[in-house]
Amino acid sequence: MIYNIIMYLIQPLVWIRLLWRSRKAPAYRRRWLERYGFCQGKVKAGGIMLHSVSVGETLAAIPLVRALRHRYPFLPITVTTMTPTGSERVQSAFGNDVHHTYLPYDLPGSMNRFLDRVNPKLVIIMETELWPNLIKALHRRNIPLVVANARLSARSAAGYKRFSGFVADIMCRVTLIAAQNEEDGTRFLELGLKKNQLAVIGSLKFDISVPTELMAWAPCRPLTARRPVWIATSTHEGEETLLLQAHRQLLANFPDLLLILVPRHPERFSAAREMTMKAGFNYVMRSSGDIPSASTQVVVGDSMGELMLLYGIADLAFIGGSLVARGGHNPLEAAAHAIPVLMGPHTLNFRDICNKLDEAGGLITVTDVPSLVNAVSTLLTDEDYRLYYSRHAVEVLHQNQGALQRLLNLLEPYLPQRSYGVSECRKESVCR
Repeated sequence: MIYNIIMYLIQPLVWIRLLWRSRKAPAYRRRWLERYGFCQGKVKAGGIMLHSVSVGETLAAIPLVRALRHRYPFLPITVTTMTPTGSERVQSAFGNDVHHTYLPYDLPGSMNRFLDRVNPKLVIIMETELWPNLIKALHRRNIPLVVANARLSARSAAGYKRFSGFVADIMCRVTLIAAQNEEDGTRFLELGLKKNQLAVIGSLKFDISVPTELMAWAPCRPLTARRPVWIATSTHEGEETLLLQAHRQLLANFPDLLLILVPRHPERFSAAREMTMKAGFNYVMRSSGDIPSASTQVVVGDSMGELMLLYGIADLAFIGGSLVARGGHNPLEAAAHAIPVLMGPHTLNFRDICNKLDEAGGLITVTDVPSLVNAVSTLLTDEDYRLYYSRHAVEVLHQNQGALQRLLNLLEPYLPQRSYGVSECRKESVCR
């Protein structure tokens, strides 16, 4: 009851926040009705619903969604997100192959309105988005809920423990939590989850591969004319300035070096362009379609859905959110291309993955501009050094794959194994 009162009271603040964020990202002022469960015409009932709150979770969900579409072609799939960037990523990855809408705010009326329309056979939530009213509504409707690729940091677990009774009541209504590792699993058990509700399957983030068409295309490198290239992805405020400083120093010894700079959020594209221009670099925007000339020093990656393509034309990658205290982002997409991976010291969000890479010699940690310049310089001049880190990064990726298949096996009991006949479909529709 107290939770619901708080959720209703903060709605004006939510609207203000959406409007504030829409100053730089106009998409935040659109589709507000979806955020309250009004999704008529956007979904199809009776299938699988998967929720991925934002871009990172959506990227991890892509192989899962594709596998579900292959196994259950007769079931519609609805993918929900909470942010415009997550929405854009869903649409660029799947087009019309899945249905998409925002997940409503966790208000009783909004959630019930939404579930009345979607009426899924199974709900999958990526990582750890635990919405009490959604969970209670699913439990009341006997709709199984699986939390996939689940992780729970010690800090988050400590926060949940302050509301132990409330959280334990939520945990008992979850059908299954598929945790990334034993430590995450133990933390869920300490919050009240039963052992028969837990499976430790590894991280879905390892189950990625480079599409065949990209592997064939990348060696042509039409964007770079076989120049040395380093890419900096998922960068945040305060980080682009450091990367541009490093690039300026690197150009002194590698005058034909090209930097591909890819901010994490679309609302930062224009800021990255301004910083690049003010720093005096010759640059092009990726969205312009212009091919970099011999004098181009920076490409600002302001297009959506092209990250795997851009990794394929780079010689090494820096993963952002790690030189500034944002917890870092996923290094495995770069590792899949067998290129060296560099990150700053702030890797809390991907601690387990980064530890595996570091222990195997597949990750280079830098702490500031001088160490970044030194690492990139060494990688560009020493081929054996570059191949060492490339090989170990991709080996870690391959050695830890398999979570996707284990998850699919866990989902089987909750999904039909054949398509309904026409008469059965009509009967089920009438019953609803």
